[in-house]
Formats: sequence, C-alpha cells, structure tokens
Amino acid sequence: MTERAIPCSDAVKQLWDYLDKVLSPEDQALVEGHLAFCRRCCGELEFAKELRSFLASNVVDEIPADVKERLERFMEEL
Repeated sequence: MTERAIPCSDAVKQLWDYLDKVLSPEDQALVEGHLAFCRRCCGELEFAKELRSFLASNVVDEIPADVKERLERFMEEL
C-alpha cells in the first residue's frame, strides 16, 4: 500500500494539532511523511516549537525581532 502525499499547505495547517498530538493516526502519519522530505515544513515545525516554548515560558520581554518577523510571514501564508 502506498501512502498518500499531502501538500505543504495541508501539513502547515496541521502542525499545531501535530504538536498537540491530537491528530488521528492516519493524519499524523501523513504529516510525518511530509516532514520526512520537506525542509520548508520542517523549518515551520521548528518555528512552531520555538514559539510554543516562548509562549509557555511566561517571559515578559518582547518577542525577538527575528521571531516576530518569522511569525508575521507565517501568518501571511495561512
């Protein structure tokens, strides 16, 4: 049986659910399959992990400029 491939847009839309481990086993496998070959989406996943860690840290400082810039680009692409 061959596994379906999903486009970047679908993988990115599911990244937060993937991180929260709330995807169905099938969807999780599809996202992991996509991440296995897509460097861009791996970068988005790493960014999401960094953002989640930052938000959970209760830091009062402002978001670093480079993180803010990446967040703005990410939001524009949704």
